[in-house]
Amino acid sequence: MKKLSALVLSLLISATIYAQIETPLPSPTTTISQDIGLTETTIVYSRPGVKERKVFGDLVPFGEMWRTGANMSTKITFGDDVQINGQNVPAGTYALYTIPGKEEWTIIIHKNISYGGTGGDSYTTDEDLMRFTVKPGSLEDMVETFTIDISNNKMDRSTIDLSWENTRVSFEVVAPVDEKITKMIDKTLNPGGTHYYRAATYYHDSGKDLNVALGYVNTAIEKYTAEGSKPFWVVRRKALIQADLGKYKEAIKSAEQSTVWAKEAKNDSYVKMNEESIAMWKKK
Repeated sequence: MKKLSALVLSLLISATIYAQIETPLPSPTTTISQDIGLTETTIVYSRPGVKERKVFGDLVPFGEMWRTGANMSTKITFGDDVQINGQNVPAGTYALYTIPGKEEWTIIIHKNISYGGTGGDSYTTDEDLMRFTVKPGSLEDMVETFTIDISNNKMDRSTIDLSWENTRVSFEVVAPVDEKITKMIDKTLNPGGTHYYRAATYYHDSGKDLNVALGYVNTAIEKYTAEGSKPFWVVRRKALIQADLGKYKEAIKSAEQSTVWAKEAKNDSYVKMNEESIAMWKKK
């Protein structure tokens, strides 16, 4: 029994020591992340080394699909819609496969990201988002570890480079920014109804120029209604500002409009407040 216990203890100690030993991975996984234009782009891939082997045409055969790295398939994620090779790529995560060739490579953006590698018999071209070909380039200095990089960054586009051994393959990703920037400029220079409503509220509550507050609240109503909204709470504020300006007839008219929209929104609280205000202002 003592010998058995000693054996068990020895095995447990050995297992603990073994579990604590870590060695470098032969093809470590890495993540690169960078904005292309205004689009966050992330690539996750594993990085095999040359290790004195002939890579393209041997380790990675010509004419056969490659996972574009090692281990799991390489993943590329776009935070917004982009364009590759003149084709639209919706925002999302895709597998990046390639078919290396001596004279040209095929780049594959694939929608199924679950495969450990190329997917074998489970792979189907029906799940390809796109395929296109590019010409490989040669490198004077050998790249020992497979590297994916995002380079040649311009306002609305960048280049994705695949480099290994003495070969580099590149393709361009375009991330349109004009519409985004135009919207941001418009939003900054032409605030929406909420901003004008807050400005009107601040001017009114803090006792600043009520005519300025009235101008802000009118602009807020215009912007809300242009978007198809019926801002009963904003018109209520307009009525209060008009009343404080001594414009009771106008205030009553605004309160009546606020009441109509509040009833449509089933907001009894605003209906009650408006009715009470109208009754009080009619006595003025």
